[in-house]
Amino acid sequence: MSVLPLVFTSGWASGINAYAVVLLLGLFGATGLSDDVPETLQRPEVLIAAGVLFLCEAVADKIPYVDSVWDSVHTVIRPVAGAWVGALLAGHSGSVNDVVAGLVGGSTALASHTVKAGTRMAVNTSPEPFSNIVLSFAEDLGVAGIVSFAMFHPLAAAIIAAVLLATGLTVLVFLVSRIRRFWRRRAQRREERRLAAQAGPPPG
Repeated sequence: MSVLPLVFTSGWASGINAYAVVLLLGLFGATGLSDDVPETLQRPEVLIAAGVLFLCEAVADKIPYVDSVWDSVHTVIRPVAGAWVGALLAGHSGSVNDVVAGLVGGSTALASHTVKAGTRMAVNTSPEPFSNIVLSFAEDLGVAGIVSFAMFHPLAAAIIAAVLLATGLTVLVFLVSRIRRFWRRRAQRREERRLAAQAGPPPG
């Protein structure tokens, strides 16, 4: 059976939380729950590094504006991780060319990362911090659930991931205008403060 559904799902999940994907896949392989996980992902140093970075992301991802900075840094990391995992899965199964799997995993990760980063920018326009925490937990649970499901039902999981990706991209289109308005208002307030500072205090 082709490994492409698992590659697609892991790519989608990598765009949201690449460290969780590496950690989950590695644990599935190391515990013997799945034979579809490459040895590279099961290595102790890989699992430890993924676990530490996952904890860092779990904290940064729940703090307003810090999450957007974290997403910016990971604009390259997540697609590369998705491509790397996809190539490893393809090499392990031998059913798909490594380059093709890498392209599928990397492009899917880039698309889902774009949705995640854009959604966070929109959420950060809200003054309260709780929406970030709720959204972050939902993403973590979603990644864990979909990746775990994909290990046993890869095609069904890939369909779910595709629907979530399409829905996220559609929602992001509607959020773009909100994000633009927020940054325009912020730039306008900054300019007003600058002009007020230049004008100095009113004459007494």
